Amino acid sequence: MKKILITGGAGYIGSHTAVALVVAGFEPVIVDNFSNSDHSALNGLKRILGKELLCYEGDCNDRELLQRIFKENQFEGVIHFAAYKAVGESTQFPLKYYSNNLFSLIVLLETMAAFGVRDLVFSSSCTVYGQPDELPVKESTPRKEAESPYGNTKKICEDILRDYIKSGVNSRIISLRYFNPVGAHPSGEIGELPLGVPNNLVPFITQTAAGIREKLTVFGNDYATSDGSCVRDYIHVMDLADAHVKALEYLFKQKENFYDLFNVGTGKGNTVLEVIQTFEKVSGRPLNYQIGPRRPGDIEKVWANTDKINTVLGWHAKYSLEDSLRDSWNWQQKLGEKE
Repeated sequence: MKKILITGGAGYIGSHTAVALVVAGFEPVIVDNFSNSDHSALNGLKRILGKELLCYEGDCNDRELLQRIFKENQFEGVIHFAAYKAVGESTQFPLKYYSNNLFSLIVLLETMAAFGVRDLVFSSSCTVYGQPDELPVKESTPRKEAESPYGNTKKICEDILRDYIKSGVNSRIISLRYFNPVGAHPSGEIGELPLGVPNNLVPFITQTAAGIREKLTVFGNDYATSDGSCVRDYIHVMDLADAHVKALEYLFKQKENFYDLFNVGTGKGNTVLEVIQTFEKVSGRPLNYQIGPRRPGDIEKVWANTDKINTVLGWHAKYSLEDSLRDSWNWQQKLGEKE
């Protein structure tokens, strides 16, 4: 089986991608510093897969650690998730975000080159579009000035990858610009597990429904949208995981020195208030929420045009918003049972 390194592989998207890789016949190897993830994810993976995955605990900025991992394993490719990712926090601590997100990518690329590993799938984000002039956004939509340092790190990382390929290196890279991952593995064994107060909407919703949070704040109801709340393209994390597998398999078929990028979304936008109402419907629980002021760094509305990934990679989103919220609630309830 081809070994694939997953940086940040114990995190939310990384752990679900590990499952998708195993199902597709790959052998994932995880490296994670657990700064924004929990060791319990490894136990969840073991219960789903019936076996333990090899996991190295450490930081992707640690050049010596990465070299040791590459010496001990023969990788066919890498999926790079490891990065700080909270929009709000990035506006408070920009240097933390620039230092970690940029340098870890550079160290990874240098290590891959030293060991002759060519193929990389990079975790980018729809934040690179900023507030677009036209919707839905296509891959050809001009990138705007980022609304947050986090978004800017993704833009710069894409530029690094593009320049790296332009230099003529023997490497093949795909950037996946994904929209808003939600949901959990249908088994309820792994899911989004934010440390401390959640930065993302859906875990805040499920924690409020479970009584962990007193109430949910909707950041702004005065946007130019159908109900005044922000619009996002919410994609089930298992659909997103599948897109990484499809991207990797596509890379293996390309000639050397290759770069491309794809949107990964459902192609449909939902407002924050629509998400709340859908959750109340699938869970049968009323949510205690209030309207608050706008949050720094938030954009008004964005959703994906998915024609390119549908056509080129043959990938299509399978799960609905209802499926996503049902799986998120199932995961939250299972967490409560474990406590």
